[in-house]
Amino acid sequence: MADPHPVREEDMTAITKELESKERLVLHASDFGEDVVARDPSTMRVLQAAKSLARYNAAVLITGETGSGKEVIARTIHRYSTRSSRPWIDVNCAALPEHLVESELFGHERGAYSGADTAKPGLFEMASGGTLFLDEIGEIDPRVQVKLLRILDSAPFFRLGGTRKVAVDIRLIAATNRDLKAAVEAGTFRRDLYHRITECQITVPPLRERPLDIPALAAHFLNLIEPQKAFSEDALESLSLMNWPGNVRELRNVVTKLAVYVPHDSISAEDVQLLGEGEMLRRFSATQGVPEHAASLVEMERQMIVQALQATGGNQSRAAQQLGIPRRTFCRKLDEYEIAIGRRRDTAIAESTLTARYRVNLRAPVRIVTNRGCSFDAEATDVSTGGIGLKSLAEPIASGEEIQLRFSLPPQETQISASATVAWCRPGGSAGAQFTHISAADRHALFQWLSETTRIHFSQTTSDPPQQLSA
Repeated sequence: MADPHPVREEDMTAITKELESKERLVLHASDFGEDVVARDPSTMRVLQAAKSLARYNAAVLITGETGSGKEVIARTIHRYSTRSSRPWIDVNCAALPEHLVESELFGHERGAYSGADTAKPGLFEMASGGTLFLDEIGEIDPRVQVKLLRILDSAPFFRLGGTRKVAVDIRLIAATNRDLKAAVEAGTFRRDLYHRITECQITVPPLRERPLDIPALAAHFLNLIEPQKAFSEDALESLSLMNWPGNVRELRNVVTKLAVYVPHDSISAEDVQLLGEGEMLRRFSATQGVPEHAASLVEMERQMIVQALQATGGNQSRAAQQLGIPRRTFCRKLDEYEIAIGRRRDTAIAESTLTARYRVNLRAPVRIVTNRGCSFDAEATDVSTGGIGLKSLAEPIASGEEIQLRFSLPPQETQISASATVAWCRPGGSAGAQFTHISAADRHALFQWLSETTRIHFSQTTSDPPQQLSA
C-alpha cells in the first residue's frame, strides 16, 4: 500500500496555518455536501480541517464522543480526496463478532474453517484504491492489531487459509470515542499502531460545545420527518440550552418524538418541556386510545417507523437514518411489526404469511459459536423464518444464551448465517434457537427454500396463509 502523497513537515505546518486563519474558513456548510448541517464556527473549523487533510494520503484518527458526527467528518475527507470516485468502505469494529474479525477484515479462502464454502474477499480488498473507515478502532482485539499494523505498513497479507499474498492500496481513516493514549499506557492498544493511525488527528467537539449547530440540526431533522411542522424561536432556544450527552443522535431522537407526539404544526418551548417531563407521552397515549405502556413499548415505536417511511416515500435507508436506527435493526422491526411500506408487495405478503410457527424438517450440520467464544457442531432438526431446532449438541448451551449459527440449505448448499438466542434446551443435547438477526439476503434465501420445499407459491394478491407445511 504505497503512499504517493506523504505528509511532509512543511506540509503539516502549512495545514496548521491554514486552519488557524479565520479568513480561510468556509462559511457555508453546503460547500461540504447536502448531508452536512453546520452553523457553529467550531464545527466549520473541523470541516475545514477535514477538507485540508483530504488531499494527502496520510492516515487520520477522528476522536470525539459517541454520536458527535465523526463519520460525517470521515466522509468529508473521502469526498474531497483524490479517491472520491473509488470505494468507500466503513465498518464498526465494535460490531464485528470476535471470531469473525480476521475473516471480515482480511477475507478467507474456501475451506479456511467450518462453513467457509466459498472464498470471500475482506474489507481491505474491497476498499483497495479507495478509503477504509474503521469506526471504534479501539475495540479491535490486540491479536488483530498486529496484522492490521503490517498491512498499514504496506505489507501484503494472506487471506485466512490462503497461500497467495494479497496487496492493497487504501487510505485509512479511523475513529474512536476512547482515550487511545490511556489504552496504550494500559497495554490494551499497541503503541506502534497508535502512532501509525495518528499521522493526522481531528477532534470533533461535542454538541453542547456547538450551540449554533443545535437549532440548525433540529430544523433539518424535523423537515426530514414532518416537513409541514416547524419549531418556534423559543423552542429552538430551549433545545439550544439542553446538555445533549448523547450528542447529535440524542437530538435526532428528541426531534423525532416531537414530530410524532405534537399534534399542531408549530412546536413550542412548552412542547419541548412536556417531552422532557413525560407529560407528552401520557397525552399522546390518551388521544390514541391505547394504554400508556403499550404506546411506549410497541405502538409508539411502530407509529414512528410508519411515519418515517411515509415521510420518505417508502425509502427504508432514509427512514432508518432519520430515526437513528441501524439498517439491520430497522429491517428486523419491519418484520416484527409486519410493516409492508417500502417493500416489494409480493415479498412482503409472502414472507408475512410464512411465519415462524410453520417449520420444515431440515437435516444439516450446524456450526455454533457462543458468546463465551466456544465453537462446536450440532445438527439441525427443523427450521423456519423465525428459528431453528437443534440436536446432537457437542457442548451444552443455556437458555437465553446468545449464539452465532451457520448452516446450509440443500440441495445447492446455500450458506445461511444468523445470530440467535437459545429459547429452550433439554437434557440429551437438544435445543431451540430464535433468530435475532439475519441479513436480508439470507432471510430471502431461507424464505425461498421454505417456499420451494413446501411447494407453496405466493402471488401479489395472495393473502391466505398456508394450511400445511411438510418437507
